[in-house]
Amino acid sequence: MALSPRGRRGFTAGALALTAALALTACGSESGDSGTTSADASAAGGAQLVQPGKLTVCTNIPYEPFQFKDETGKIVGFDVDIVDLAAKKLGVTQNIVDIDFAVIKSGAAMAAKKCDVAAAGMTITPERQANIDFSAPYFDATQALLAKKGTGAKSLDDVKAKGLRLGAQASTTGLDYVKKNGYDPTEYADSAKELLALQAGQADVIIQDLPVVLTWLKKPDVAAKFELIGSLDTGEQYGIGMKKGADPVLLKTINDEIAKAKQDGTYEKIYVKWFGKKPGELS
Repeated sequence: MALSPRGRRGFTAGALALTAALALTACGSESGDSGTTSADASAAGGAQLVQPGKLTVCTNIPYEPFQFKDETGKIVGFDVDIVDLAAKKLGVTQNIVDIDFAVIKSGAAMAAKKCDVAAAGMTITPERQANIDFSAPYFDATQALLAKKGTGAKSLDDVKAKGLRLGAQASTTGLDYVKKNGYDPTEYADSAKELLALQAGQADVIIQDLPVVLTWLKKPDVAAKFELIGSLDTGEQYGIGMKKGADPVLLKTINDEIAKAKQDGTYEKIYVKWFGKKPGELS
């Protein structure tokens, strides 16, 4: 289906968040500067929202099957359906904003009121928790290696031993993982550019979230030339991001809806819809 836990580098995390927040504020917010009134909050079940009547969600597309545009141009995916549960509970509609992942993970997007929450296949990490709050985990993630057929590689160790060129998506936990293990991969801005680099022969192997790799491999042109050569159980979990000091009503609503969906079978239905397998069966 087409991820990862995404990330960037440069200044310290705090400085990056502040700089990006100021830049976003200077550009203005789609919702204006008036803020949410008490009446608006009442209409949204007490949640303080950036735009009245809408749960504004920052994401970074394409990241199939978590969030991507379908053939009609509508943004759909696993994350979209999960957030929709909370939006419906609040009595509002989901409004999705496509924005750079680095601005999401730094917390700047929420700090500048570009969105209420971030749903972007985002792994919960201590570094990110310093800048944003997370919901309860809603997805267990694993990294995978996709390679051109015929490399003979079967693991990450083989990539180095055979002198293969490794690619990774910038600002992701996949990138962090291989760098911590002594690799210096070429970085690509998003998952689509990462796959394109592999297809163009600029990389021999790429690391990406397993669900994304499995989604790519469902496409005949990818399956004909590339193969999954290994998975890396990194113990990651995705969470819905919110600004630091998140609105307690919004946080509770999201957590309650995730828990309810897991209990009443809704989560499993959404999971099967996008992954074709039940939770725990993805491999």
